[in-house]
Amino acid sequence: MATWKASSSSSSPAASPSRRFIPYRRRTKASPPRRPSSESPPRKMRSIADVMAKSPPVVEQEQDDGYGDVTCEKCDLGERDDELLLCDKCDKGFHMKCLRPIVVRVPVGPWVCVDCSDQRPVRRLSQKKIMHFFRIEKQIDQTERSQLSQEESRKHRRRSCSLTVKKRRRKLLPMVPSEDPEQRFAQMGTLASALTALGIKYSDDLTYVPGMAPRSANRSKFEKGGMQVLSKEDLETLELCRAMYRRGECPPLVVVFDPLEGYTVEADGPIKDLTFIAEYTGDVDYLKNRENDDCDSIMTLLLSEDPSKTLVICPDKYGNISRFISGINNHNRFGKKKQNCKCVRYSVNGECRVLLVATRDIAKGERLYYDYNGYEHEYPTHLFL
Repeated sequence: MATWKASSSSSSPAASPSRRFIPYRRRTKASPPRRPSSESPPRKMRSIADVMAKSPPVVEQEQDDGYGDVTCEKCDLGERDDELLLCDKCDKGFHMKCLRPIVVRVPVGPWVCVDCSDQRPVRRLSQKKIMHFFRIEKQIDQTERSQLSQEESRKHRRRSCSLTVKKRRRKLLPMVPSEDPEQRFAQMGTLASALTALGIKYSDDLTYVPGMAPRSANRSKFEKGGMQVLSKEDLETLELCRAMYRRGECPPLVVVFDPLEGYTVEADGPIKDLTFIAEYTGDVDYLKNRENDDCDSIMTLLLSEDPSKTLVICPDKYGNISRFISGINNHNRFGKKKQNCKCVRYSVNGECRVLLVATRDIAKGERLYYDYNGYEHEYPTHLFL
């Protein structure tokens, strides 16, 4: 007879298939998050010097553009890469100062060398081309020249003598050109080459281009504080010099290129004090239209009460030898000693004109300098030599 023990804990699950044993697990409370104690020591951070000392160095890889070994075709040197121009057709290099004519500014847009371009290189100009470039009139003979000189001397002769003692006024002197015609053509040839290299056309007059300031805006009566009037005798000297220019008789000046100063002007013969050198010419425009212009030879023509009516001369398309005369350093006492000419604004027949006049005797071989800040004192000359 089988017996059953109710208190037995080892009963088989087969004896009671409807019952399921579920084990009991005791729940525990979650521990609160650990908060940093004020008494615990602070965490030590590494300094940036330690991090940089242990980190591997970064090596910059230079990007080779394929032009690192380009040299100048003229001097066979690869230095001064900021002045090395690359032809857009043959990829050959040329220094700006090794080219003939010399390239003063970096060209804007595509550039091709002389071999790849259709233009022929600028060479020494012949006398016929120089005469055509400056529009020189036909030479007159010696008899007519002597008659003209006698007439001019009669005009300058004083008719009467006044008993009143007055301060002697200094008069403008006409230029004295070189006697040798070959020397005069060589002087004009240097100017023609410099103008051609910069793409400037020769002009001995102020030019008025549509879209810029009209000629009616150039009136000396608009000048702030008034403008000095050119006397009758000085006006005759000015007209005499202009006639000499038309005959091909220019002042003894040559245009030379300096590696530091660029194009500059030197005396090819002695020039006396108060000698008329040249008139500053170029396009006449309003100053408001040229405030952001990169032209380095802008000259003030008219200072008006209304700033919008102030006029300037811009010799970037038309000009003469006055465009190449250098300026002095106003911030250096040695620079002021180099000044040997000045720029003066006159009222000529009611119009404003700018004349360059010698302020002392100039010897042969001496460079010409004048003060760019003769009126406004706004031109930055502290970097001038």
